[in-house]
Amino acid sequence: MPLVIVIMAGGKGTRMQSDLPKVLHKAAGRSLIDHVIEKSRSLNPEKIVVIVGHKAELVTAAVASHNKVTCALQEPQLGTGHAVMQAEEPLQNFHGEVLILSGDAPLFTLETLQNLISFHRQSNAAATVLTADLADPTGYGRVIRKAGTDSVERIIEQKDATEEEKAVQEINSGVYVFNASTLFGSLKEITTKNAQNEYYLTDVFGVCFRKGERVAAWKTPDPDEIHGINTPQQLAHAERLLTKKQPPQKKYNHQQ
Repeated sequence: MPLVIVIMAGGKGTRMQSDLPKVLHKAAGRSLIDHVIEKSRSLNPEKIVVIVGHKAELVTAAVASHNKVTCALQEPQLGTGHAVMQAEEPLQNFHGEVLILSGDAPLFTLETLQNLISFHRQSNAAATVLTADLADPTGYGRVIRKAGTDSVERIIEQKDATEEEKAVQEINSGVYVFNASTLFGSLKEITTKNAQNEYYLTDVFGVCFRKGERVAAWKTPDPDEIHGINTPQQLAHAERLLTKKQPPQKKYNHQQ
């Protein structure tokens, strides 16, 4: 099954206390977006679409040296769903699977992405969510499964969750695999009728549920992988984890 990858890289990163686009901050010697693109390329996708927005020219220049990478501009920025809408034109006539990643979340491993995609293919799902169990899930959207299954019943943001739902420790990582027809068809049905007046990518799952399309969940055993970077402190933490997870290149090749 052909694969393309969409990387969200348009955010300002206001909490980084810097004018530099968040995805261009460095950890373990490389920009965050570089880490994400390199792992993406290891999956051998047909194309990688990077959604740029804030200081788009800087991000576009930073990724220009990578093969198979196309940039799509999100202007104005009207939410995560709106960001992915910008990938439809570069991916027109594509029939396959779309993996959605965040340019500020570089900690996932290639193995996790491979397992997620394999699970999606085997589970006959229209969409699959990468999840993790967090000891403190505060602030994350909770993934509510149909009891005892790998099917998702709903994804609920913390602010909308009941006390019972807030007790759920399985959270939405923001990494997804969609069948392309499901993704772009569902994006046409979402609206901005919400508190932020934005198009939420997670509203696509509501469209799937309404149509009776199966949404599945695959849980990574390592919750460190799903952390995004929003603050200098989180960047420092990511650097420590990346340094720990990435042995020197020569040693890594020797072990292969």
